[in-house]
Amino acid sequence: MSIGLLGKKIGMTRVYNDDGEMIPVTVIEVGGNTVLQVKKTDGPDGYSAVQVGFDDQKEQRVNKPELGHFQSSGSGAKRVVKEFRFDSDEELPADDLELGPDMFEKGQMIDVIGTSKGKGFQGAMRRHNFQGQKMTHGSMMHRRTGAVGAGSTPARIWKNTKMPGRQGGERITVQNLTIVESRADDNVLLVSGAVPGAKGGYVIIRPAVKAGAKKD
Repeated sequence: MSIGLLGKKIGMTRVYNDDGEMIPVTVIEVGGNTVLQVKKTDGPDGYSAVQVGFDDQKEQRVNKPELGHFQSSGSGAKRVVKEFRFDSDEELPADDLELGPDMFEKGQMIDVIGTSKGKGFQGAMRRHNFQGQKMTHGSMMHRRTGAVGAGSTPARIWKNTKMPGRQGGERITVQNLTIVESRADDNVLLVSGAVPGAKGGYVIIRPAVKAGAKKD
C-alpha cells in the first residue's frame, strides 16, 4: 500500500475540459495533512506504517495522552488520525515528506473511502429495492417484506436475510475515480464523479488499487 491523504468533502461543482465538455467533480479539501509518526518493523510496533493527522482542533478537546502524541511530532491536535500501512520498511516515504494535493497529478486514478449518508430506519422497498406486493383494495401487505421464515427446517430466519432496518452510515469505497485537477494553491483536489458522504464528511484518498497509478 502507498501513502494517501485525508480530506474533507466540500461539495460538487462542474469544470470544462479543453474540448468544452462538462465534467461533474467533487471538491475535496486536503490541506493540513501532517505526518504524526513513522512506524518500522524493528520498532516497538513491529510493522511498517505512516500515521497521518488531518483537520486542526482545540487542544482541550483531546485527552492528555493524545495531546502528548501530537506534540511529540510537532503538530497541533487533529480531528482525524489514519495509518497507511506498507509491506516493508523499504517502501516507507522520507521523513520530511510534505503532504498536499501535489501528491496526486491530473489524470491519476484513485480510490476514495468515506461514510455514506445515514438514511435512518427504512423499509425493505427503499433499503433493498424490493418490488412490493399487491396494491389492490383489501390487501394489507403493500410495502411489507412477505414471508421471511424457512419452514419447519431450520425453523428460523436465515442470517443476512434482507429486512427493514437502518440504511446508510456505512464505510464505502468508490474505486477508479480520476483526478481532474490538483490545485495546490487552494489545497483542494477535483475528483470526477461523486464520493460517499455528506458535505463536511471526512474521506480517505489513496492511489487506485486495481486500475494502476494512471489512466491511459
